[in-house]
Amino acid sequence: GNMEWKDIEFCRKESGLPVVIKSILSASNAQQALNSGCSGIWLSNHGGRQLDNTAAPMTTLPRVASVVKGRVPIIIDGGIYRGQDVFRALALGATAVALGRPLLYGSALGGVQGVQAVHTHLKNELTMVMRLAGTPTIKNITREFVARTEGGWAS
Repeated sequence: GNMEWKDIEFCRKESGLPVVIKSILSASNAQQALNSGCSGIWLSNHGGRQLDNTAAPMTTLPRVASVVKGRVPIIIDGGIYRGQDVFRALALGATAVALGRPLLYGSALGGVQGVQAVHTHLKNELTMVMRLAGTPTIKNITREFVARTEGGWAS
């Protein structure tokens, strides 16, 4: 059957492992996940394949981060293609970013070396964005480095 919020506690007790909830796309679902004892929140719309017009994870990230308030890690995927995207996600409250398609593209083009090349490229881009922003460490990346615009968040 379908999983319910109450099943999170069962999964934690039976497995002895932390439970990270994937597919959170709203502040209210993030709050429910926290209330249910999750150990992490993963913002994802699965590439937008299941529902048309689903909000992009980056769009919902600021609202989710304001609910989570650092109590559990926030992982985000979707739309992470450049170092600037990683910087923006961290600035808006993500703890970590997950990469899907970029790594698949790298793998298709060059196997393990292609995946490593994608990772190195993103890391180098993030390092450059951090230098330009004057943020020597990841911890120095805060929301003040992204500006609120009419349509959402931009950097």
